[in-house]
Amino acid sequence: MASIVWFRQDLRLHDNPAIEAAVRRGVPVVPVFIWALDWEGEWAPGAAGRWWLHHSLTALAKELERLGSRLIVRRGEPIAELLAVARSTGAVAAFWNRRYEPSAVRTDAAVEEALLRDGLNAQTFNGSLLTDPAEVLTQQGGPYRVYTPFWRACGQTLDPGSPLPAPRTLSAPSRWPASQSLDSLRLLPEPDWAGGMRAAWVPGREGGLRQLEEFLESALARYDEDRNRPDRRGSSRLSAHLHFGEISPREVWVAVQERMGRRGFEGAKSAEVYLKEIFWREFAHHLLHHFPHTTTSPLRPEFAKFPWRNDSRSLGAWQRGETGFPLVDAGMRELWTTGWMHNRVRMVVASFLVKDLLIPWQEGARWFWDTLVDADLANNTLGWQWTGGCGADAAPYFRVFNPVSQGERFDPEGNYVRRWVPELGKLPAEWTHKPWEAPAAVLRKADVQIGQTYPGPIVDHGQARDRALAAYASIRGQLHGQHGKH
Repeated sequence: MASIVWFRQDLRLHDNPAIEAAVRRGVPVVPVFIWALDWEGEWAPGAAGRWWLHHSLTALAKELERLGSRLIVRRGEPIAELLAVARSTGAVAAFWNRRYEPSAVRTDAAVEEALLRDGLNAQTFNGSLLTDPAEVLTQQGGPYRVYTPFWRACGQTLDPGSPLPAPRTLSAPSRWPASQSLDSLRLLPEPDWAGGMRAAWVPGREGGLRQLEEFLESALARYDEDRNRPDRRGSSRLSAHLHFGEISPREVWVAVQERMGRRGFEGAKSAEVYLKEIFWREFAHHLLHHFPHTTTSPLRPEFAKFPWRNDSRSLGAWQRGETGFPLVDAGMRELWTTGWMHNRVRMVVASFLVKDLLIPWQEGARWFWDTLVDADLANNTLGWQWTGGCGADAAPYFRVFNPVSQGERFDPEGNYVRRWVPELGKLPAEWTHKPWEAPAAVLRKADVQIGQTYPGPIVDHGQARDRALAAYASIRGQLHGQHGKH
């Protein structure tokens, strides 16, 4: 007899309810990971996410080996592979932590039904969120569509309890089932373009714990002030570690609460702001669970008639970081190099694509999905619909970020731009975010030639803003209840 633990986006042993349930049965545990691309629907992991996944699985396999266990790797259909593992090991139970993406919800239901039908004890758990999206509802019994009431309903009074400890050992089956190598899944890029990501990240639990400790020590107390500054290391940078489940949101929540309770800690306000940001992740999954069509369609159906433009040349300039707007270009180049982008800059580049260029938000969502190491379907969907003004709790349609003023406010010395747009490195801060306005003598001294060493702006922001507002005005008659209460 044995128990199977099916790993997906919960690649840790600490605070893992599926592992805890399997160990509690007192029989050998068989850890399994199944690469099942065909079951991911249209949102199979992108290139950057697959790179992270390979290294995260490698780290998990080593952690299991230290406990006298191993990670069984399979490729194929989850039902067939889990049943095959069960038959070869005599397993009578299977445990896993639920995922909440639309295709994963369907997979969970199909797998659970098939295993139960075959006589296995199949149990699922919530190991990736602080709340269950299906259980948090308004007084009217429906889903929340605005963040603040959602936070008031469950975030302010949340008591997640203590994280579960990791097992000290895992009993091995008498005979291990066959396993493929991680390399055989071909998750790593060929040719290798991931040097920038390797320099920026340490996938796996150890990397996540180091990142959390660094944030608690050096940035939490100033988070409210520094989180919008891409020129400072003011954010937690835990998004990918959370997405792949190398560290749980409960562990982060409890660690922040513990730090807030320490004598002499003076960053309580900033820590509370960070906890609210953790709950934006909860809100994103809440929305995706209740409105699964929003990955590709606007939550507010009137936006289906929005007059988007098909402009492949401008889209390519945006993707390459060659728009002529330094903050936008810096963000897109940081993304391409490291697989990550500062959140404030994400909002700016998204606004530029959707409103300055009038390119559909779905194009941006697809690009982020392929290039972000923290590509998370719920967060990605919420962010892009928010920018487009067509989702829940959306930014007002008339909010159009100015990439120049945003840069001057949040990167005042131009250090972020200089790092990622080195051709502007010699420009004085006064002109870093609007080099096309710099005097000719300043440009010559900085070795900048607009249109040659650095592109000129591909649009006039003022005119683009007017064009965007006119486009929104064309459907304005259908826009009701911009921020209705739910």
